[in-house]
Amino acid sequence: MHSLAFLTALPLAGFLVNGLLGARLPKWLVASIACALPALAFVVSVTLFAQLSRDGTPISQTLFTWAAMPDFNVDAAFYFDEITAVMCLIVTGIGTLIHIYSIGYMAHDAGFARYFAYLNLFLFFMLMLVLGKNLVVVFVGWEGVGLASYLLIGFWFDDPAKTAAGVKAFVVNRVGDTGFVLAAFLLFGLVGSFDFQVINAYFSNAVVAPGLATAIGLLLLLGVCGKSAQIPLHVWLPDAMAGPTPVSALIHAATMVTAGVYLIARMQGFFVHAPVAMNVIAWIGAATALLGATVAITQFNLKKVLAYSTISQLGLMILACGVGAFSVGLFHLLTHAFFKACLFLGAGAVLHALNGEEDMRNMGALARRLPFTFVTFLVGALALCGIPPFSGFFSKDEILFNAWTAANGSVGLWAVASAASALTAFYMFRAIFMTFFGRDNVARAQDIHPPSFSMSAVLAVLAAGSLVAGFIGLPAAWRDFTGFSAPFYDFVAPAMSAGEPAHGSHRTEILLMVVATLLALAGILIAWLYYGRERAMGAARRKPGYAHAVVACGYFFDDFYDLVFVRGAAWVSDSILVPIFESPLAKATLTRSADTARYFSTLFARLQTGNVQAYVFYALAGLAIALWWGAAHV
Repeated sequence: MHSLAFLTALPLAGFLVNGLLGARLPKWLVASIACALPALAFVVSVTLFAQLSRDGTPISQTLFTWAAMPDFNVDAAFYFDEITAVMCLIVTGIGTLIHIYSIGYMAHDAGFARYFAYLNLFLFFMLMLVLGKNLVVVFVGWEGVGLASYLLIGFWFDDPAKTAAGVKAFVVNRVGDTGFVLAAFLLFGLVGSFDFQVINAYFSNAVVAPGLATAIGLLLLLGVCGKSAQIPLHVWLPDAMAGPTPVSALIHAATMVTAGVYLIARMQGFFVHAPVAMNVIAWIGAATALLGATVAITQFNLKKVLAYSTISQLGLMILACGVGAFSVGLFHLLTHAFFKACLFLGAGAVLHALNGEEDMRNMGALARRLPFTFVTFLVGALALCGIPPFSGFFSKDEILFNAWTAANGSVGLWAVASAASALTAFYMFRAIFMTFFGRDNVARAQDIHPPSFSMSAVLAVLAAGSLVAGFIGLPAAWRDFTGFSAPFYDFVAPAMSAGEPAHGSHRTEILLMVVATLLALAGILIAWLYYGRERAMGAARRKPGYAHAVVACGYFFDDFYDLVFVRGAAWVSDSILVPIFESPLAKATLTRSADTARYFSTLFARLQTGNVQAYVFYALAGLAIALWWGAAHV
């Protein structure tokens, strides 16, 4: 079996084994299968990465021809280049760590085998998505991760609220997928192929009507908004916290939500020829970054804080792609996978210790009772806030630099992104002070227990990655000053011919870094003033004003959708469609339909007499008719 097919088959095999036999296997064997196969997939990804680094030639494999007609040909094919290599390493590497963490976290859950089967299925579809050579194969993975996320978010399906969260994620993503499909059809009609390399090459050599390019770009953006939780389709992600916490880390840190960023980077050859769409992408990303940050400062649910933080950070990645800095967007995707997985799993360790408690107002003073969890959570938070030398500093500040200096960047984009970054530092240290410091508000009856070895080991690895991962992507000013290279940017450069990071002066770059760091430190200081001292819980319990209420409910996006689409559709159905169309049509056809159904049911009932001789006669008569028809058409 070819290595690319083998790579995708590994987690699929785990899904099949645990899905079919897991309920009858011991837990240790279920966990071993579920973790070993993704780990082997990571080894295969590293091997392919090494081969690509050595040869410099992308790896391609065609499994079979999916559809072949004179003007329509689609292959089930995989493609492994520098962009794919980065995504495969993230998906399999971080995914394996989350599988290992889940052994301890889900140890006592009745659906242990089903949970791991779903996790393996998710990895399979995510690998399909990032390995797809054309839009059709990518769409299979795109829809597959949507299905797997529905199963994982609603994993505890006996709780109606959790089931509703899974359904919401599934439905909202279908809205975005409509844009993906329409864009794919328009691209095929224009280019005559779904293949990414053909599409990118076509737009590099052909002149396309600006309106058509913009329409395709905006339809693709709609798909991106669904998967990567951007305005206006971001509303599913906070509710997706209903699933087990490791699921939140897998879906919202390293895999599904990054699919939109990957798609834009993969289709960079098209997007750079759709400048209007690129500008919209940049501003959608900036607005989403600010929205997620502002809502995060009003949340008291620890996982919801991290959920809105994910929305905000995804906005920064989309902003980077919108200004043409595709490699910078991918680099922030990489560092974000480390520190956000560390934060989610750290939050999971807190919830595990507190028997599921998620409200930060019922926590406090946990630093001395969960010291290891606190240290790893702090490292992840510092990386998220962009404090040097943690990984988020290098990737986030490159985004801010490009927002200022890129050809379609602007001071406005930089200002919005900087405001979101400053708020990030505030809400993260607000969460830290409320959770790990201040007054002890944990119920006295609770038995606080540290995380298991499997959970602690994964937290240690992710914290280390959050600290050092940024050094593989040093900014230009740092490279020139220290004499070091930037291995990440050097590696992905061959796949980034359509867009490169901005090249402003080192003076500007350093100045913007200093400003961003000071803003982050200011956010931490303000958080300490309001939540880090004895009056912390007083500030947390202060009666919120109207503005706080507006922000806390997510700017009424959910209420608007419920009013317009849910209740609006119900009103149209009940008030217009039923009385005007459905009821008269039913009255006119009910009697005739019943008589017709009765006649045909009686006719078919006569064929099912139980008489074997009659059955043989029918079979021979049918065979004779088939032979006669075939002879007549030879």
